[in-house]
Amino acid sequence: MVKIAIMAITKKGIEIAKTLKKNYYDADIFVPIKFLNGDKSLTFYSDPVSLKIEYLFLNYTSIVLIFSLGAVIRLISPYLKDKKTDPAVIVIDDTAKFVISALSGHLGGANELALRLSEILNSIPVITTAADVNKTISVDLVGKKFDWSIDGFENVTKVSAMMVNEEKIGVYQDSGEKNWWNLNELPKNVTIVSSLEDLLDNDFKSCLIITDRVIKNPMLLKKSVIYRPKSLIIGIGLHWDTTKDTIEKGIFTTLEENDLSFKSVKFISSMDKGKRVKGLDVYCKEKNFGILLFPKEQLNEVEVPNPSDVVGKYEGTYSVSEASSILASNGILIVPKRKFPPDLTVAISRVKNT
Repeated sequence: MVKIAIMAITKKGIEIAKTLKKNYYDADIFVPIKFLNGDKSLTFYSDPVSLKIEYLFLNYTSIVLIFSLGAVIRLISPYLKDKKTDPAVIVIDDTAKFVISALSGHLGGANELALRLSEILNSIPVITTAADVNKTISVDLVGKKFDWSIDGFENVTKVSAMMVNEEKIGVYQDSGEKNWWNLNELPKNVTIVSSLEDLLDNDFKSCLIITDRVIKNPMLLKKSVIYRPKSLIIGIGLHWDTTKDTIEKGIFTTLEENDLSFKSVKFISSMDKGKRVKGLDVYCKEKNFGILLFPKEQLNEVEVPNPSDVVGKYEGTYSVSEASSILASNGILIVPKRKFPPDLTVAISRVKNT
């Protein structure tokens, strides 16, 4: 959840902050206690500014500071950690002429926020990240709006530099949303290939790989950033007393046997038994997975490769794991049910590309 803090230290800055709050009503405005009045939209502080900055770094995802850039650099420097965890920091001058994306432009969202704030204030946005000024692919942002994760994050900086310097880069995708980029306007140095083997061509200095499959080739791992779309639905057939540990082991084993990434799991699916199954609920809560449950009548309408008369007798449907994963994914069954006697079956479907 995005939490925005705005800090102002002058009367003009306070007015700018209040203008922003009209559009970001849940933003918190912090001002020195010397401006104390009855305005309940403001939070007054008496701490040194440096201590208040530390508090904002720990408690907000985006920080808007309405004072000089030089002062901001000195104030935030003790609290900087890395681009994956630092909050977005925006700097606005006392006349609101410029809105500067100062920190965490990509992953933290400072660039996007700076553009929005500049529109509100009719200011000039200042964006300096190379991918943006060169209008090319921001390697660390690919798929972010779809909640993709990244394997090989250590390669992001290297591949980003190659992207900006227009080195030849290959892109392979076999799962996930296709509209991560306007494919009619790819940068001239980027080529889409139809197989992973094509990326082994020495002409490709680096690669972007969008897949839910485990990549094992060391040459590809060395030069690639691998994106994990949420493209897998894991169907579960189980008993009332199936434990969380049994479910965890079954899912891990099935993914591992089929070289599929745990990071690409989107939902767990199963049959609606009328009340919740404790083991499944506990597992999904621990892993932060949503659960999609379907009535037996709906499951029974799905054509599956491995229907079971035994399941049909006791559950009223001939398939749970396969049928539920197909229904939840609106896609294709890629791993037929794997049995873990006596009380678990696991099947996996891939969400249709969109």
